[in-house]
Amino acid sequence: MSLLRAINVTKTYANHKALDSVSIDVAPQSIFGLLGPNGAGKTTLIRIINMILAKDQGEILLEGKPIRPTDTRYIGYLPEERGLYKKMKVGEQALYLAQLKGMPRNEAYKKLKVWFDKFEIGSWWNKKVEELSKGMQQKVQFIVTVLHNPKLLIFDEPFSGFDPINVNLLKDEILKLREDGATIIFSTHNMASVEELCDHIALINNSKTILSGEIYEIINSFKSNIFEVIYYSPKELLLKGNDFDIISTVKTNGSFASRVKILNNRSSNELLQQIIPQAEVTAFQEVLPSINDIFIQEVNKSKNE
Repeated sequence: MSLLRAINVTKTYANHKALDSVSIDVAPQSIFGLLGPNGAGKTTLIRIINMILAKDQGEILLEGKPIRPTDTRYIGYLPEERGLYKKMKVGEQALYLAQLKGMPRNEAYKKLKVWFDKFEIGSWWNKKVEELSKGMQQKVQFIVTVLHNPKLLIFDEPFSGFDPINVNLLKDEILKLREDGATIIFSTHNMASVEELCDHIALINNSKTILSGEIYEIINSFKSNIFEVIYYSPKELLLKGNDFDIISTVKTNGSFASRVKILNNRSSNELLQQIIPQAEVTAFQEVLPSINDIFIQEVNKSKNE
């Protein structure tokens, strides 16, 4: 059973259709990448899941049942636009927000102390939020989002304002949350992080889902049968026949790196059989498209349809 399903969700503002029959299927204990350019409809869908907005049509199911306002206690939401009260002290505010999610004050205090120590921010407890940098505020809001152990976590651009060290810290915690049983929806424009963290993705553009599925299945479906070979040789490769097309060759530090497209259903073994008599091969691998490449290709394609 899916932990969360959105089925043909539609939302219109005046004359603008923000979502047009959008569906996603989020498996339990997975990290689901919700992708799309600015204005695609991602934030609208997230707000509908959190019951901040009402849908016009469609269904949102949590563990197979229509989601209800009381179910938001099972959700932790870190929005792109942060919402901490600037004049409140950090510890006081964290306790307040934890109690809003139904945690007893004593339990919240103990768990907050553990998280503050883990993030090395114990000295911030009595500081006002306005005294903290954007990255520091982000750490506090991340802690408050996950503190009550929700079934579903929704992170919208969680790495905004973080340096690379803290980005890695947060990535490690997100992966640990999944290992501990959480299901995560992860919305970002950082495609490298998507490849690193996500199990499944959905790409939304112009209010519609234009691509969805298991991430490595999607990557494999977009591969173009191109291989890169790095080799030592007195000269560049010369391949016989019309079954192999050398797309590019670069010479670096005495070795060559060539990209070769295999045609006519020939195999990589057949390509190597032609290369080995000519050169000393030091590396050979298939060139797979990145999620960033696929994102750009599919968004541009959908614009022209």
